[in-house]
Amino acid sequence: MNVIRVQFKPLGKKYFFGVGKYQVKDKTAVIVNTIRGTELGFCVGEIFDLDEKELTSELKDIVRIASKDDFRQYNHNKSLEPRVLEKTKEFAKKSNLEMKVLECEYTLDCSKLIIYFEAEGRIDFRELVKNLADEYHTRIELRQVGSRDGAKVFGGVGPCGLVVCCQTFITEFENVTVKMAKNQNLSLNPVKISGNCGKLLCCISYENDIYTELRRGAPDVGDIVMTEKGEAKVLSCDILNRNIKVKYLDEDGSFGYLKLDDVSLVRKKISGNQPKKEEIDDAFSM
Repeated sequence: MNVIRVQFKPLGKKYFFGVGKYQVKDKTAVIVNTIRGTELGFCVGEIFDLDEKELTSELKDIVRIASKDDFRQYNHNKSLEPRVLEKTKEFAKKSNLEMKVLECEYTLDCSKLIIYFEAEGRIDFRELVKNLADEYHTRIELRQVGSRDGAKVFGGVGPCGLVVCCQTFITEFENVTVKMAKNQNLSLNPVKISGNCGKLLCCISYENDIYTELRRGAPDVGDIVMTEKGEAKVLSCDILNRNIKVKYLDEDGSFGYLKLDDVSLVRKKISGNQPKKEEIDDAFSM
């Protein structure tokens, strides 16, 4: 089945649609039917063949290629959005609703107005919906989104000094865990590993796969390894440079810096066998 990806807003999620009888290409504006209604979207990439067995639901075809009238209506809808946002904020403030109104959008035929907002908990917005429906005489849908989506709207600069990734290339948020940060030996200080949204930095997931691959077969902190001088306890492990710091288990108790390829694992650490803080401090002071 010939399909193409369609995107409805910059950096938005991409959806599959059948091309039907139309010859479309990258950036072609098309009209499609979605669960929200009739919308104008833009093709991303080229047509490709998708095995129907891979589909989890029925795939809709493109309705038509967008015309000048469609663009006129689309641009008119966009021009209404700033006023809708201001009005929504006024109604929310009047109803004492603790919510942050982010953005809004009409379907192409104006049969529905979708408003996105962020809030810490559940919001009773029934009165707000009623006021908006009386004001705009269309179906109103309020959709609560997470803090990451909110940060994507407002943007900003990340700790790296660059514009946040969610405003430059991220189209879908991936799951980021503390385990990924530990895997990369990152500081677990929330201030250092959190983004503008208050969640874990998206970039933590970028290199996690390569760290996971490099850690295969490498000793963990606290493991006992065999070296040229005998057994030693691992105090730290630099995966990228393939270096480790060890404390020899002989009477001397000296420290050493070795290559991963020059040691072999003797036994894994046991519970409570973590290197002592003073041992690590001594290693760093050498």
